[in-house]
Amino acid sequence: MTTSTEEPRVNREIWAAQVLVIDDEGKKLGVMTAPEALRIAEERGLDLVEVAPLADPPVCRIMDYGKYKYKLQKRDKEARKKQKVQSLKEMKMRPKIDEHDYNFKTRKIREFLVDGHRVRVSVFFRGREMSFLDKGRELLERVARDCSDIGRMDAGPIMEGRYMRMTLMPLPQKGKEKREEAPKAKEEALE
Repeated sequence: MTTSTEEPRVNREIWAAQVLVIDDEGKKLGVMTAPEALRIAEERGLDLVEVAPLADPPVCRIMDYGKYKYKLQKRDKEARKKQKVQSLKEMKMRPKIDEHDYNFKTRKIREFLVDGHRVRVSVFFRGREMSFLDKGRELLERVARDCSDIGRMDAGPIMEGRYMRMTLMPLPQKGKEKREEAPKAKEEALE
């Protein structure tokens, strides 16, 4: 009498053997044959589930199998909800970026780092700008310096085609208060 869509497998070896039965309240009912245990489970409107097949004698539990599966799914969902997902954000810049644009984009990078995201900072070179790669490297190093209090450079400035890229990782923060104070102090320093 299983209520779930997935039928539990029936172990034919224990069908004639003796099993230790535990009821739905956690009390031991004792050692009995599998058909007797199944009859007791059906009388209570529950399922008989083998929980320890390698024990001597095998242990079976009388429970509502559908409710058990539901609780497992709910617990797994709750664990996934608490899990911190770290995504990768990207900020693109040009080597001849204006000071205001630089400050705006750096502020946004800092927000991403405070929220716990990794940030890839890219500098795109067009045409003759390819001969001034050192300006792009200086720009990326400046971003890393400006964000050093809340993030660290994970992958240094690397050239990939016409892009020079760097990845910043957020530093572990001890408290949310510290996370909120750090951006305000740095913004005041930038302005």
